[in-house]
Amino acid sequence: MNGNAPRVLVIDDDPFMCEALAMALGSEGYEVRTEQDGSSIDASFAGFRPSLALVDLDLPVGPDGVSITRRLRAMSDLPVMFVSGSTRVEDRLASFKVGADDFLVKPFSMAELLARVQTLLRRSKALPDKVLEVGDIRIDDRAHIARRGDHVLPLRNLEYRLLYTFCRHAGQVLSKAQLLDAVWGFALSDPNLVEVHVSHLRSKLEQHGPRVIKTIRSVGYVLEVEPSTT
Repeated sequence: MNGNAPRVLVIDDDPFMCEALAMALGSEGYEVRTEQDGSSIDASFAGFRPSLALVDLDLPVGPDGVSITRRLRAMSDLPVMFVSGSTRVEDRLASFKVGADDFLVKPFSMAELLARVQTLLRRSKALPDKVLEVGDIRIDDRAHIARRGDHVLPLRNLEYRLLYTFCRHAGQVLSKAQLLDAVWGFALSDPNLVEVHVSHLRSKLEQHGPRVIKTIRSVGYVLEVEPSTT
């Protein structure tokens, strides 16, 4: 694990939610530690030194999310995001009153959670502004601008997210299900969504150079480019 990677502490009593969050956050390069209650929050904080905490509001064992956040706030100013099934305004207000930075209602899109995590980490300076360069493709994620060579690509949001995902995993074959989960936030959807948006993205990229998004029959897609010489 990269010692410089932001560390995310997940506290949620649902083991399936913990596993899903660990996989999604891990795929983005974060180091993740999951706990199903907050009874050892002091030891977890001291041993893991998280950059951000994702905390369930209602925990059946040990302190609830508000108490955990209050304890975290006594030790650090790290960003804290609540993830909860509650839609009550009172619960949101209580979370913000003890210092939470965000509140996301379950069920949620994993893509939205990852975007919010990135925003909180960047705001706290735990995550630097990202510039990705793969061959002649350059993505300035802070400015939300993608270029091929000297040309700014007029990408729609989903096309931008697709290209960003391909560049983060350059050389790796990605299935349609993986792309649906990474870009749309859910894998159980129509794979034709991927085909249509990849086609649009290809047409814009290929106005300024050769094809770089290759189809691997019956498997998925891969971004392959020549190393940049500049």
